[in-house]
Amino acid sequence: MIRQWNEESLDHRNALLYAMGVTPEDAKRPIIGLVSSWNEMNPGHFPFKDVIAEMKEEIYKAGALALELPVTGICDGICSNTPGDRYTLPARDMVSSEVETVAELNMLEGMVIMATCDKVVPGMIMGALRVNIPTVMLTGGFMAAGHCGGKMITLTHTKQAYAAYIQGSITEEEYKDVVRNACPTPGACPFMGTANTMCATAEILGLSPHGNASVRSQTPAWHEMARQAARRVVEAVRDEIRPLDIIGQNSFENVVRYMMATGGSTNSLLHIPAMARQAGCDITPETFDRLSREVPCISTIYPNHPTYTMEEFSAAGGLEAVVKELAAAGKIDVTAKGMFGTIGDKAAGAVNRNREVIHPVSDPIHPEGGLAVLHGNIGTDSAIVKFSAVDPAAWVFSGPAKVYDSQDDAWHAILRDEIIAGDVVIIRYEGPKGSPGMPHMETFMAAVLGKGLGTQIALVSDGRFSGATGGLAIGHVSPEAYEGGNLALIENGDIIHIDIEKRSLTVDVSEEEFARRRAGWKPLVKPAKGWLALFRKNCTSAHRGATVYWD
Repeated sequence: MIRQWNEESLDHRNALLYAMGVTPEDAKRPIIGLVSSWNEMNPGHFPFKDVIAEMKEEIYKAGALALELPVTGICDGICSNTPGDRYTLPARDMVSSEVETVAELNMLEGMVIMATCDKVVPGMIMGALRVNIPTVMLTGGFMAAGHCGGKMITLTHTKQAYAAYIQGSITEEEYKDVVRNACPTPGACPFMGTANTMCATAEILGLSPHGNASVRSQTPAWHEMARQAARRVVEAVRDEIRPLDIIGQNSFENVVRYMMATGGSTNSLLHIPAMARQAGCDITPETFDRLSREVPCISTIYPNHPTYTMEEFSAAGGLEAVVKELAAAGKIDVTAKGMFGTIGDKAAGAVNRNREVIHPVSDPIHPEGGLAVLHGNIGTDSAIVKFSAVDPAAWVFSGPAKVYDSQDDAWHAILRDEIIAGDVVIIRYEGPKGSPGMPHMETFMAAVLGKGLGTQIALVSDGRFSGATGGLAIGHVSPEAYEGGNLALIENGDIIHIDIEKRSLTVDVSEEEFARRRAGWKPLVKPAKGWLALFRKNCTSAHRGATVYWD
């Protein structure tokens, strides 16, 4: 048994279980927590209710008892472009605390953690790594792509359509038609956003079944993966196999390698370091920078590709096929272990069915990874760009700064045509401490794309982006403005220079001029209460995971 009980404590617990219909015989079984994020506000987590009964059945047949333990399951899209978005990144740490609490308080023998979306998957993994009892994960699968006017659409197209509607290039009815058709089924949004990036993280770490990160939600294949996860957790409890028995530095570096190969979300630079820290491993932006030069980008789906979605990616062989191509070229550690076998086992069972969707390493889409870490006198620690989603015509860009202290101000400015081609927009005081909470800047960039200015306007921000964000969007600038980073000292008209291939982000301001400006600077303090105030007080910078659980 993983847990040690004395007779009185166990009887005290059992008395409460009997109140809910658990029999004395069943109370002797190992208790597996089904830690689920199911709720009715989030299409990514909505499908889990469909498989709970199946998982309970499999766990019972294997000799254990499964009990449901619901935790928070937030959706970034629900609160996009609202004050609620400040809570999405802090929710990751809160979810990790919930997982830790329900596991330790209830003295669980093992867990199946179930999540799909941006902050909940890494949050659950963080909590599971701290608890370190036998754990497997089931992610929820992807939703079908939408279609409107004969074209593929996803959730992010609604924001672009709104900008086009305000501009007058489409009608209100055309805009509303996009909204009605963008999300046709439950599951993770079917682009290479943070949700699918994090589901891939769970699978590369070995916590979820082979193929789970690239399966359509609610399909027979997904249901079978739920049963497989249920059977496997009981085996792990019996054999006392814990996450930290299988997950190490090489596991997390494999995740980064996969992110580079697929142009994963920039949010991975927040989540992967924060998860790794719980396992005693060290992943930093420097790790991403090093591996981005070793691993080419071999597969792109929207927003990195104009039309491919998770549907095409899955049909081509999905995550497993990418791993197979990386393994064949020696670009991933095939010895890394997992609850369902090694990375080598995953590669061996894979087939690449479409080399237009998933290229071999010998014929990459980009010779370097899809994410780049920039340095210079703006982000003196680091800044991040998903250059696989940037038109190569904009990889080198210079222009005058237009400075805003919130995304909302910048968004209204571009809708009023106050921002023009050639501008470098600065959105600051949106970092982990400055906002606080580090909300998405995707609404502004969607307006840029909706106006057809994706190669003509750059954004530099201490905020972050949705994985679906396209265009020249540079985020995670560290140190952030609130903490006195040079971003706080940039003025309208300062000339900004961006060179993605050279990994450079600079402004034509001397150190002497920065010192002069700093002498009169005071941080803009945005209001925060409760959990947000606590997060601001305790979180690290974006350069170190933007988490309260760094040390």
